[in-house]
Amino acid sequence: MSVSVGAPVQKLTRSLVDYTPATKQKRAPAYVVFFKTLTSSFDSDSELKIVGEYGLRNKREVWRVQLTLSKIRRAARELLTLDEKDPKRLFEGNALIRRLVRVGVLDESRMKLDYVLALKIEDFLERRLQTCVSKLGLAKSIHHARVLIKQRHIRVGKQIVNVPSYMVRLDSQKHIDFALTSPLGSGRPGRVKRKKNKATQSGAVDAGEEEEE
Repeated sequence: MSVSVGAPVQKLTRSLVDYTPATKQKRAPAYVVFFKTLTSSFDSDSELKIVGEYGLRNKREVWRVQLTLSKIRRAARELLTLDEKDPKRLFEGNALIRRLVRVGVLDESRMKLDYVLALKIEDFLERRLQTCVSKLGLAKSIHHARVLIKQRHIRVGKQIVNVPSYMVRLDSQKHIDFALTSPLGSGRPGRVKRKKNKATQSGAVDAGEEEEE
């Protein structure tokens, strides 16, 4: 008795040819966007000027602030499309304005959503701890201010802050000073200073012994 295998094989072949895989569902990207790059040469030159003026490490710090500013302006534009008496506009708009005023980006005399759209990247960079330290005279330059912050010589209130991009609030600006443990403040002198003091003391002792002889 012979068994025919042609039909099953043809059926299997036809099923493989006609098979189309199911479309996969698209997943959300497993990353968070912190900045967006710009390709214009004019923007590149202006960004380079900002990097030098505010003592930034690279253009990535500029892009990060630009992304934050774009999100704030987008939120303000969406709220401006609503009615002035809309509960969402009243609640979220006032919260956004108060937050910007508290940080010092927006002046108290300009507490309107229209002024939020006029904000520039320089308004945010002026509130960085690095910029505040330089303007308060605690550092010799904007670049020296970054070094002092990274080496933990600066405190805001009682807390030592070693992040140059820390956004300083208006009520915290008057509490910026040298850290209590810093040699630049009232802390223990540094290694070179201790060495010089020791040499000075030993020289004074030797001079006193010579006078006694």
